[in-house]
Amino acid sequence: MLDSLITSKTRLKLLIKFFVSSTNKGYLRGIAEEFNESTNSIRKELNQLSDAGYLIKSQENNKIYYRANVEHPLFQSLQDLVRTFLGIDQAIDHVIERTGDVEQVSLLGDYANGVDSGIIEILISGKEIDSAYLLQVSGKTEKLLGKRIKIYLERPKEVNGQIILYQKEN
Repeated sequence: MLDSLITSKTRLKLLIKFFVSSTNKGYLRGIAEEFNESTNSIRKELNQLSDAGYLIKSQENNKIYYRANVEHPLFQSLQDLVRTFLGIDQAIDHVIERTGDVEQVSLLGDYANGVDSGIIEILISGKEIDSAYLLQVSGKTEKLLGKRIKIYLERPKEVNGQIILYQKEN
């Protein structure tokens, strides 16, 4: 869906990276290595997104870091669009509704780092979680989204990025 609307693969990756979570940030060379792309193509897209006001630049230790501009009028719409594209919104809604006493849902791995790898990793914390239902829902959601879903009930030993998507209010 989003990949047909935004034809630049580099721009799409950048939007995913910065808008899946407002806390994500990165600098030119780091992003180029992460995406395995040239610094010139990354620089061009970062400059265009910054000039349009979607990204904010800040300097730290001789590096210019970029992050989403949460004050931009379209920030929430872009974040919702990216999350819908990734299928995160559907997966969370299903889990919270019928899985048990869910306290927290977190996105882990590549998607938490803004990389569309095709594998959505979700950590679900709570009491009396219905793991059989989770398996059923993840299978249906995988077919619907065309992406693999890994669900964890315990935090994996190696976690490469985490974004809290839902937290139960006390």
